[in-house]
Amino acid sequence: MQTSSISSRMLGALCVTAVVIAAYVSVVRPSQLRWGATDAELARGMPGDALSSRPTFLSTRAVTIDASPEAIWPWVLQMGYGRAGFYGYDVIENIGSARGMHSAEHIVPELQRIKVGDPLPLSAAGGLVVHAITPNRFIVWSGASGTYPGAFTWALYPVDSNHTRLVSRIQWSHHWTQPLVLAMDLFTEFADHVAVRKVLRGVKDRAEGRVEPFGRQTVEFTLLVWAFVAFPTAIWCVLRHPVTVRGCFVGLAAGLVWLVVWYAPTDLGVGVALNVLVVWLLRWTGRERHGVGSTHAPSSHAPSTVPIAS
Repeated sequence: MQTSSISSRMLGALCVTAVVIAAYVSVVRPSQLRWGATDAELARGMPGDALSSRPTFLSTRAVTIDASPEAIWPWVLQMGYGRAGFYGYDVIENIGSARGMHSAEHIVPELQRIKVGDPLPLSAAGGLVVHAITPNRFIVWSGASGTYPGAFTWALYPVDSNHTRLVSRIQWSHHWTQPLVLAMDLFTEFADHVAVRKVLRGVKDRAEGRVEPFGRQTVEFTLLVWAFVAFPTAIWCVLRHPVTVRGCFVGLAAGLVWLVVWYAPTDLGVGVALNVLVVWLLRWTGRERHGVGSTHAPSSHAPSTVPIAS
C-alpha cells in the first residue's frame, strides 16, 4: 500500500505550482506586457503617463489596423460597459448590460458624445472616468480618486494614409495594504493580458469591416475557463493522493497548457486539442490512482479481506 505524508503532498503541489508561476513571471508576463508593441512604442511617452508614479503594472500593447485614425476613432470612443461593449468576450464582459449581451457591430451616434469627467463603466461594479480626450488621437481613462489613480490610454498613430497603429497603455500600482482591492488587482494581473489583446483585435476587426461570430468567441472563452480550472484541479489531485511522478507531470502539463491557451496566439483548434489532452491526462492519472489497467490480476484464492498488522 503506497502512502504519502501531508508534507510530501504539499511539497509536490508547491513545486509544480512554483514551476508554472516561474514560467509566467519570467516568460509569459514580460511578453504580454508588450504584446504587439515595438521598442519605439514602449519608449515613447503617451498621454496619461503622469497619472501613475512608478507603477507596478505597466503595459504597452498595439495592433496595426488597415484604416485611418478617423475611421477607427468612433469604435474606440464608444467602448464601455452599458455602452458599445468592449468587442471582446461578450459573454462575460457585457453580462447584465442594458444594451444587451453583444458588443456593437456598428457606430452608435449617441455614444459619440463624451467629454472629460464623464464616467466610463468597466462593469456593473464600477469603472473609470474620462481624464483627457483629443478626437482622432487619444482618450485617457483614469481612476476617479487617489493621488495616483492610474491611467488607461488608447492612442492612434498613423503609419501611412491607409494604416494606423492602435496603442493601449495601462499603468497602475498594486494596493498591497487593501486586501479587497488587492484581490481585484491580482485578478487584473492575470486576466488583463487576455482581455486587452482581444479588445485590440475587436477594434481592428470592426474598423476593417468584419465581426467575429458570437458563437466562436463564446467557445474560445469556454476553452479559457476550462484551461484555468484544469490547473487547480490537477494540483488538488496532487494534494489528495500519494505523490507520484505521473501526478506531478500531469499537474505541470495542466499548468503549461493554461499558459499556452491563455497567453499564446493559438487558434481555436489548437486550444480544443490542448484542453482535450489535459482531460485525458487527468483521467490517465486517475486510473493510476485507482489501479485501473494493472497487469497483475488478484488471485481467485485470495481472501476477501486482508488483516492489517498493527
